[in-house]
Amino acid sequence: SWSRAPVCQHPPTAAAGRRTECLCSTSMRLRGVGRRYGLAGPWVLRGVDLDVPAGSLTRVEGTNGSGKSTLLRLLAGIDAPTSGRITGRPRTAYVPERFPAELPFSVLGYLTHLGRIHGLGRTEAARGAGEWLERFGADEYAATPLAELSKGTSQKVAVAQALLAAPALLVLDEAWTGLDRTARGVLDEAVAERVADGAAVVFVDHDPRRLSGAPDAVFRVADARLEPVPGPVAGGPPKSGEAP
Repeated sequence: SWSRAPVCQHPPTAAAGRRTECLCSTSMRLRGVGRRYGLAGPWVLRGVDLDVPAGSLTRVEGTNGSGKSTLLRLLAGIDAPTSGRITGRPRTAYVPERFPAELPFSVLGYLTHLGRIHGLGRTEAARGAGEWLERFGADEYAATPLAELSKGTSQKVAVAQALLAAPALLVLDEAWTGLDRTARGVLDEAVAERVADGAAVVFVDHDPRRLSGAPDAVFRVADARLEPVPGPVAGGPPKSGEAP
């Protein structure tokens, strides 16, 4: 279910040898952000102002090639703005539109490696990796090389690596694509859990019914600009009978 804690319930704590921030205190801001490729290239994004508060769910819409993925890469810190400023980026995890399955790891080795990059100890990372693989129904592939996975299983691994360290900002670029129905439901649940725990989630998905009624804000990218989409938001989970 979709819920937001009315007061901070997440004081800073020591975990995995490091001090974690209170999720409720994190808020990311984009001011006048623009991105273009090359000195004379066209602007993919321009003049973007966006607040991403803790404990919020934000949907980004737009046609193919409009700049949605560029915006998500900026939010995730994978790309840097050509102009403007981004401040307050918390611990962030990102599911890209295309998963790099050619990496020389087994599934468990890759997830453990990513968990350690996110600050987890080796034992904690391996345990968390196993738990997420089991939750997504992919635990039988723990020892399988990434290059030998099907597209659907690769996508489960891509999502698991982002959820592994409980990020304060979760950025999802078409993360449901390629997942089977059960796994899509698991991801829906995981998104709700992150938001309820005080994290921010920003997502793009081609299905307009994805997490229908749950977003706190919806934005559309068009003509290099980001504009709010009017309409009801944060109304609850998908209605009965809607396909996930």
